[in-house]
Parts: sequence; C-alpha cells; structure tokens
Amino acid sequence: MGVIDHTARPDSESKTQRDTRLRKVAAATIIGSMLEWYDFYLYAMMAAIVFSKVFFAPADSKTATLLALSTFAIGFIARPFGGILFGYCGDRFGRKRMLVATFCLMGVCTAAIGLIPGYATLGIWAPVLLVVIRILQGLGAGAELAAAAVTAYEHADEGKRGSQAAWPALGLNLGLLLSSLTVYLLTLQGDEFLLAGGWRIPFICSILLVAVGMWVRSSLPETLDYQKLRNIEPAPGALKKVVENPLFTLFKKDLRGLFVVLFVAIGYNALSYIFKTFSLAYLTQYKGISANITSLSVTIASLIAIFSVPFFGFLCDRWSSKNVLIIGGVLSGIFAYPFMALLESGQNLWIYVAIGVGTGVLAPMMFAPQGSFMSRQFPTRTRSSGVGTGREIGTAIAGGLAPLGALALVSNSPTQSTSGVVLILFMAAVVVVVAACLDQGGKYSKFKN
Repeated sequence: MGVIDHTARPDSESKTQRDTRLRKVAAATIIGSMLEWYDFYLYAMMAAIVFSKVFFAPADSKTATLLALSTFAIGFIARPFGGILFGYCGDRFGRKRMLVATFCLMGVCTAAIGLIPGYATLGIWAPVLLVVIRILQGLGAGAELAAAAVTAYEHADEGKRGSQAAWPALGLNLGLLLSSLTVYLLTLQGDEFLLAGGWRIPFICSILLVAVGMWVRSSLPETLDYQKLRNIEPAPGALKKVVENPLFTLFKKDLRGLFVVLFVAIGYNALSYIFKTFSLAYLTQYKGISANITSLSVTIASLIAIFSVPFFGFLCDRWSSKNVLIIGGVLSGIFAYPFMALLESGQNLWIYVAIGVGTGVLAPMMFAPQGSFMSRQFPTRTRSSGVGTGREIGTAIAGGLAPLGALALVSNSPTQSTSGVVLILFMAAVVVVVAACLDQGGKYSKFKN
C-alpha cells in the first residue's frame, strides 16, 4: 500500500505571501521551459541551414549537412543522462537547487554556441567544441522540464495542480514562438544574412533570458512537499536525507509509475516531433516549401498554443489530467490521416491549418496535462527521479527516431507515400491512451488532477 503524499499548504502563509510565492514559481518554471524550447528549435533550424557551412569542411556539402544534423541528435542522446542525474539530485538535495543548476548550464551553453569560431578559423576544433557544448547543453535540457513540472506541481494549491503544473508547457510554447519568429525575421531576405554571421545573434542574445531566469529562480523557495519530506521548516536549514538513493528506491518500489511516464513520453513525443519536426523536413525536401513559410507556420501554431495550454490546464482541474491526456491521444489518432493529407497538398493555407491544429492544439492537449499526470505517478521521495528518468528516456527514443523513421519511410517509398507516417502517428496515439489508462495517481494523491 503506497503512502499518500499530499501536503497541506501552511496555515501561517497569508494570501499576499501565497500570491507572491506562486508568481515566483510561475515565472521560474515558464522562463526555464521557454529557454529550453527556444534553444531546441533555433538549433534545429540553424543545424539544417547554417552549421554545415560554418563548422564543417566545405568540400563535401552532403556529408557536412549530415554531420551538422548529427550534432542536433547528440543533444537527444545526452538528455536521458541529464534527466537521471539531475532528477536524482533533485530528490537528494532539493528542487530549487536543480532548477538553478540546470537553467544555468543550459543557458550558458546556448550563448556559448554563438561564440564558437567557425571551421575557417579553428579547423577540426570548431565542430569538436560544438559537440562538447551540445552535450553539456543536452544534460541541462534533459532535466529542465521535469524539474520545472515537479516544482510547479508541488507548489500548487490542491485543486489547481493541473493548471499550475501546465506552466512549463506554456513556457515551451513561448520559446517555440520566440525562436520561430526569430528565424522568420532573419530569413525575410533569404539565407545570406544568416551565413554572414547573423545566426550568432539569437544565440548570444539568449544570455538575457539566462540573466532574468537566474534572478527569478534564485529567490524561489523550496517546495512545501519537499520541505515536509525532509522534516525541515520553511526557513533555511540542513537537509535530512530521508532517501539515500532515490534511483534505487525508484526501481524497487515505483517501477509501474516509471513505465507509465516512459510510455506516455514515447507516444507523445512521437506525435509531437512528427507534427513539428518531420513536417518541416517533409515540406522542405518533398514540397519545395521555403524556410520562411515553415517557420511562419510554427509561429502561428505556437501563438495558438499560448492560449490552448492554459485552457487545457484548466480542464485538468475540472476533468483530471488523465482524461485530458486520453482525449488528446484519441483526437491525435483521428487527425493522423487529415494531417498528412493537408501537408501533401503543398498549399500554404492548408500547411498552416495542419501544423496549427497538430502543434497548436493537439500537442498542447497532451502536453499540458503531463506536469500533473507524471508527477502524481510518484511519491515525493522519488518524484524528481521518476519524472526526469522516465520522460527523458522516452523523449530520447521517440524524439529522434520517430521523425527520422517517418522521413525514411517517405524516402524509401517509390511514390513518396505518407501512409507509413499516418500509421506511426496512429500507433503513437494508441500508446498515449493505453499508458494514460494505467494511471496510478490515486495511490499517492487523493486529488483527481
């Protein structure tokens, strides 16, 4: 029988203090997730357009392009290690410390990429430096969202954990909006400005987000659930190590929750990365759509998501995160064929509709519930480790393989058929629904959200 791990808010906290604390939590979690996704899309676009020409030998353009894209994949390989490492540290040493550490690591690496000299200056050391920094960046990114989701969940008032744990999802879409809008503006006059050094501007400017985020996160209090677990008062003090090895406890006692999170992450990321990553590669390679149009489609979708995420978070409080997640999975399965049919048309309007619905509505409908749904699969003692480990392993599996596999199916088809992509989307939706049905949140929380 599991221990119910809910925590009452302190009676001594006034409404003003509570509102101030929640504003700090909202800012800290939203800004961190915003920087993570700002970096992700920015790096993806620059790896495809610029990095092959800047960081690799120009003699073989095809090989250089593949090598540049491989540096993007390396970030996925590093993410699970970051999720496991920092998730473990979050359970051992506190949520706040990991929020600060991961944000600093990820943000500094993002800015550093914009300062690396090119191949013409450093030769082979240019791509070596890029890979090293990308690995470090992946470690930070792998822990960022899990840490933010758990922090928002544990700070939330009972009955509001669905909507408040959706704050990182809102930050993600703000980052997607910021990065896609940046790429759109930088490519208004073609790619020449980027290649001349303009690509460095958005990377270096990200240090401003880092400065703001570090200021906000340094003043964030430790979560109340974690304070109760450590048997300490809200005032600073020495931490009592209740769980010496959270990972050992996770695999010994909370394995079912880990598998639920893992398969939700696999299904969701397969859908999400096909909606927003495969679609761009497919449109560019097979339909001749410019980067300007594809980046605008993502900008429109992220604008929609900024409004849809809070709405779906609200529904999590009304219907439960499990139900919202299941509905999102079902609708994504239904939308699989229409999505590819709209992309195949090659018409700008239908491209905007396809990506707008997939990335602006359906992906947020499955992502907004994940903060509360995944967090409630674990007791406080292993929550950070469980969410970080399960989610990031699932992201590494599906985030890289799903769009790559989908593109390979189209490439190997004599008629460039997308029926295989439709099947992947449908199967991923089934995985989300089945995993969500295995929810065991009631074991650790008496609250439905």
